[in-house]
Amino acid sequence: MIETVPHKPVLSAHFRDREPSAIRVASIKFAQRKDGTQAVNVAIGNVSLPMHPAMIARMKRLDAPESPFHDGVVGYTATVGTDVTRQTFLHLIAASGASVEGLHCQITDGGSQAMELAILGCCGPAGTDERPLMLIDPAYTNYNAFASRLGRATVSIKRTLQDDGKFSLPSLDEIERLIVDRKPGAVVVIPYDNPTGHFYDQATLNDLARICVRNNIWIISDEAYRELHYVDHPATSVWRVSENEVPGITGRRISIESASKVWNACGLRIGALVTDNLEFHVQSVAENTASLCPNAIGQYIFGALAGESHEALQAWFSRQREYYDGMLQTVTDGVRAALPGVIVSSPDSSLYSIVDVRNLVGPEFQAMDFVMFCATRGAVEIDGQRLTLLTAPMAGFYSCEEGEPNPGRTQMRIAYVEAPDRMALVPRLLGELFRQYHQT
Repeated sequence: MIETVPHKPVLSAHFRDREPSAIRVASIKFAQRKDGTQAVNVAIGNVSLPMHPAMIARMKRLDAPESPFHDGVVGYTATVGTDVTRQTFLHLIAASGASVEGLHCQITDGGSQAMELAILGCCGPAGTDERPLMLIDPAYTNYNAFASRLGRATVSIKRTLQDDGKFSLPSLDEIERLIVDRKPGAVVVIPYDNPTGHFYDQATLNDLARICVRNNIWIISDEAYRELHYVDHPATSVWRVSENEVPGITGRRISIESASKVWNACGLRIGALVTDNLEFHVQSVAENTASLCPNAIGQYIFGALAGESHEALQAWFSRQREYYDGMLQTVTDGVRAALPGVIVSSPDSSLYSIVDVRNLVGPEFQAMDFVMFCATRGAVEIDGQRLTLLTAPMAGFYSCEEGEPNPGRTQMRIAYVEAPDRMALVPRLLGELFRQYHQT
């Protein structure tokens, strides 16, 4: 009998078409490089600062008698998370000046899992029940990725990066017309915006909330960077949208919370989904029972913040803002000097800037090609070291219809996550690598 070689199993269409996230693609390519070049990696929001001291102290004493892990046993927690960790997130919201009365908190594996659950809970699958997710472009790229993974469509309104570095929103009438036409299930707002650094003040968030009420849809506020703003304004939050100012808002609010950014604990993978709608909360926990529970050790470490006073937490927020504020302005000014005519977004919040070279390049330029050049070949000699710069190409942060020009074609995102001395190298590296790229 002649043996036949079986055909290879077939990947799903989703897997076949999947490309690495714009946030990670430069790092993946650079990891394959073998020429001794080192990278200043500002492609990923991987905060390099130490966690809050209370969290560090608890992490170092996992074997202490009071620790639930002192005997080496790491069991499941409840799917909803531990009571202490849930109360910790509410405690932090209250420290920003919002009421937490009537809020329900579910702990998740990072803010990422909270995003997925929010999309599942608010948006319908393709077909007769379709209720797309509405994004404000450029939007954090993982919302598109998760929507695709879950079989949910997205629709977007686009901000425009102006020559002065400010992003402009379409008019409220234009936003509402799109909602009426496309009937999304929810609108995602990132008040301390990733990827742009755009800051939404409370009045703007209130305006968007009113539109959600009129059209009977959810408002999802991604508040992973809450308190990281560098303008003279109180902290913006969906939990500061009051019934007095926006009648009917209660019961349609959701926030995405995270330990990653303000608390410098990216690898802890602790997040939360907070809502003032009990039915949503109950069903979200039911959905997440398939994932069993969030990280037990991460919850315990993060729960150390429950013992911090509001005053102490506000002092922490202030120190975080001081750290980023000066660095953001210094790098922004430096990039403008290194590449005359470049547009750099105004550093008003979060820890990101958008660099747009549209005034310096022709129609054939693609930011992805430049990013790949830096990751695979480009290098600058500085103090005896060969260095390159890793950034995130912005095309993946926009949802464009077929044939529609993508504003991200000429844009890159910079994350302020390297140590200050290395962040200070960003303008020089960007300028010299850009010139190298155009000489090849």
